[in-house]
Amino acid sequence: MDGCEQMKALFIIVNAGFTESIMDIVRAEGANGATIINARGEGAQHESFMGITVDSEKEIILTITDIATAKRIMHAIKEKAGWKSPGHGICFAMPVNKVIGMSSVTPKNKEENEKKS
Repeated sequence: MDGCEQMKALFIIVNAGFTESIMDIVRAEGANGATIINARGEGAQHESFMGITVDSEKEIILTITDIATAKRIMHAIKEKAGWKSPGHGICFAMPVNKVIGMSSVTPKNKEENEKKS
């Protein structure tokens, strides 16, 4: 896909059960979809129940989008589902060097492409 230097991979990590609200945010800010990965968290402090260590269940929402959309999503996650919220959301972005198997057209740049035609 051309223009990958303008793409970001967003990793949004939240407590299990908060994925639907995160996906509402992701879609509202212009991303087309995401991949959801089940995970478990491990921190400096371990909780145990009757001698069994309890790991916190997490979900990772991975989406690839343009830089402007990534910035909007990150800001919305910080405001609506950040670390101090019940979902304990964190989000980070990584550059994307190459993408295959997905459309480069997002709802926002589709309108721009149609205007150029």
